[in-house]
Amino acid sequence: MNFFRGVMGGQAAGPQPSGAETIQKLCDRVASSTLLEDRRDAVRALKSLSKKYRMEVGTQAMDHLINILQTDRSDSEILGYALDTLYNIICNDEEEEQDENAQKQADDLGAQFTDKFIQDPEHITLLLTLLEEFDFHVRWPGVKLLTALLKNQGVQVQGIILVILCVSRLMDLLADSREVIRNDGLLLLQQLTKGNAAIQKIVAFENAFERLLDIITEEGSSDGGIVVEDCLLLLLNLLKNNSSNQNFFKEGSYIQRMKPWFEVGDDNAGWSAQKVTNLHLMLQLVRVMVSPVNSPGATASCQKSMYQCDLLQQLCTILMATGVPADILTETINTVSEVIRGSQVNQDYFASVNAPSNPPRPAIVVLLMSMVNERQPFVLRCAVLYCFQCFLYKNQKGQGEIVATLLPSTIDANSISAGQLLCGGLFSADSLSNWCAAVALAHALQDNLTQKEQLLRVQLATSLGKPPVSLLQQCTNILSQGSKVQTRVGLLMLLCTWISNCPIAVTHFLHNQENVPFLTAQISENLGEDERLVQGLCALLLGICIYYNDNSLENYTKEKLKQLIEKRIGKENFVEKLGFITKHELYSRAAQKPQPVFPSPEQMLFDHEFTKLVKELEGVITKAVHKSTEEEKKEEEVKKTLEQHDNIVTQYKELIREQDAQIQELKEQVASMTSQNEQMQTTVTQQLSQIQQHKDQYNILKLKLGKENQSQSSSQGDGSQMNGLQTEELSQLREEVEELRKQHSLLQTQLGDKDSNFNSYLFINKRESFFATTLPFKSLRSLRNELEALRNQVQSQSTEITQLKTERQDLLRKAEAGVKTNMKKREEFDGAKMAELEGRLTAQMSETQRLEEEVKRLSESRAELEQQLASSTSTVAILQTEKTKLQTEVQESKKEQDDLLMLLADQDQKIHNLKQRLKDLGETVEQLPLGASQINQTKLDRIISL
Repeated sequence: MNFFRGVMGGQAAGPQPSGAETIQKLCDRVASSTLLEDRRDAVRALKSLSKKYRMEVGTQAMDHLINILQTDRSDSEILGYALDTLYNIICNDEEEEQDENAQKQADDLGAQFTDKFIQDPEHITLLLTLLEEFDFHVRWPGVKLLTALLKNQGVQVQGIILVILCVSRLMDLLADSREVIRNDGLLLLQQLTKGNAAIQKIVAFENAFERLLDIITEEGSSDGGIVVEDCLLLLLNLLKNNSSNQNFFKEGSYIQRMKPWFEVGDDNAGWSAQKVTNLHLMLQLVRVMVSPVNSPGATASCQKSMYQCDLLQQLCTILMATGVPADILTETINTVSEVIRGSQVNQDYFASVNAPSNPPRPAIVVLLMSMVNERQPFVLRCAVLYCFQCFLYKNQKGQGEIVATLLPSTIDANSISAGQLLCGGLFSADSLSNWCAAVALAHALQDNLTQKEQLLRVQLATSLGKPPVSLLQQCTNILSQGSKVQTRVGLLMLLCTWISNCPIAVTHFLHNQENVPFLTAQISENLGEDERLVQGLCALLLGICIYYNDNSLENYTKEKLKQLIEKRIGKENFVEKLGFITKHELYSRAAQKPQPVFPSPEQMLFDHEFTKLVKELEGVITKAVHKSTEEEKKEEEVKKTLEQHDNIVTQYKELIREQDAQIQELKEQVASMTSQNEQMQTTVTQQLSQIQQHKDQYNILKLKLGKENQSQSSSQGDGSQMNGLQTEELSQLREEVEELRKQHSLLQTQLGDKDSNFNSYLFINKRESFFATTLPFKSLRSLRNELEALRNQVQSQSTEITQLKTERQDLLRKAEAGVKTNMKKREEFDGAKMAELEGRLTAQMSETQRLEEEVKRLSESRAELEQQLASSTSTVAILQTEKTKLQTEVQESKKEQDDLLMLLADQDQKIHNLKQRLKDLGETVEQLPLGASQINQTKLDRIISL
């Protein structure tokens, strides 16, 4: 213990050991002591020496200290000493002021020890594990040590933390009830989220926005202390250049919670430095959400939310308030600028804001008064110009209102308007006011042909007794007077913006006989370095006069201007002077972002929107100057050809639309015919059911007739006899009847072949019609199928009638057999039963004939439907031709059927002769209900009708 007393300041005899020797002994004691108290005292001693002997402690003791963190986890006191010692040797913060070399050496030393500590990623894991300890003496130094590691080697430590996925552990620091740990946790998260989008997303989704906004509210918002500032810095880290977190912030309705930050009281005197810092960061946070570098959709959505939650209204209140510090007022103007930029609703609201003055004046007028006032701070004037540019950005309504204040019919002598302020600034003695007014007026004409033409009407009264001159002429007059470079650059940018893409303005500019000679003289002279930019802008203005020239002035056509350039300046020299614009160092700075930010008023030469115009026109003007008249004529011919091509394409589009309409009408017609077809099918189904009922009735009658014939045959079979002559004649009659039946069968077969050929021809015709056109003939095919089905039904009915005929022949034979035995009984039977049977059969045949006529009528209706379908397309001609052929074949079939009818008539005549012979022989022959010839004739008539 005497050793430790000597180290800690006690008196000891003999020479004192050096710092390195003492640290070596302490390190040996830490490594070799078995008692926890000895190790604790040794680590405490190292902590006390770590600031003075930073190099020695870090070199000799770091490994021992890390070992203590691993082995002595149960003792919080020794852990706290070890963490404090590591923090002292790694942290680069020095309380005493040092020169630059000493500070650089200290920074290098901290980076060296940090690299040594993070060589093994397990050390970071060990440190994060210690942060989970609730003990203050362990957690607080652990937070400070990790923060120092991130400051020295942020990218490497972020990579390790991202790999082991422990960000959620660090988020618990914000919920710690001890403010010291919470506040240092904020500093730790600031370092952790710098420049790492992945960690930023993880922290945001660990509910960081909610916790940070709660802390800001608890600490008093803008009136809070340094903790509010740390929360705002962390929010900026999470949201800047991180579209995912910005979207999460907006969707979480956190923009609405920003509104109370900007509620300043009426008494704005005595703003503390911390409040100014806090409000400045809050305004920057709003600008991050609506920055022009964000995607247009995300910016527009945030602008809409800020208007709906009255955040824009609150910012405008600060803008018009009194007693607001200058830097806060400047930043508020910039913030309002980006909140309204490109948003029509927000721009309209800003146009309606009035300053609390007597009489009330629009906020735009008040701001422009500051812009053209040379006594105002430079940054404030730049902010006002940016606000005016954002107000007019993609706002044709606002552009029209500004230009209208310059027109003679709207000028009010009793009030100050925006147009009057711009004209006053344009022609004042202050070059910065000239430049700002020229740029502001150019933004009122940006991409707005109507306002460019309207501004040509503006007349200015330069002095008493002299006639007024146009604004365009006055600008060129000031240019010719040789004013300051900044003034001339501003006026040239205004003129280039004004006459570009406006042939009428080009004509007005060229109408003044002095303008073109002035421009050529400026371009052709060999001037100093400062004048090269003016020469380049003059070349751009002259090039615009060539490119947008409509050749309405005979003395200044495109060709004559190009000849003038070639003679007075030279094409190569002209193009070289034109290239001076983009080579200027201030051009690239202005092209980076819309906000005009310049270190000094003298460097305020280029506008962001004008750089876009130069980039667009430089190439086309160079080509226009080098092109010959023949090339221009060829280009005009190509343009005309393209226009003709566009007209042809338009005509084809219209034709396609008409065809689409026709197709739609045809589809509707097909749908209507399909519904009609369905109705016809329903009717046919009903008729088929009726036919089936008649068939059932016919079968019942046939069964009854069969039973009666069987009973009659049994009663007459015993006594039947025939003489030889009658038997011989009857046999001969049967043979003749059989031969006639064979002939009839042959004729039926031939008729069936003809009908089959007819059906096959219909099938081929339908198939060709289907491939010719699909849509209109689907219904035709279904109708023909239905027609074929009806034909089959009729054929089946004919077959049944033939069977009935056969049954009647059987009855005839039975009747002939009964004649031999008992003529009286046969006559009685014929007189009663046969009469009844013939009556029933006659009724049945009449009903069948009626059904056949109904089928014929339906067939005619279908034929009419086919004709309607055929008339809906141009391919009907093909079908009509085929139909004509088909009708020809049908006529031929009719002729053949007539021949068949003649044969059947001959058969009937022979049968009649045979019957007459039977009568002559004394036999009685009854009259059949319906002769074979009549049946055949009926069948043929039905087929012909189909």
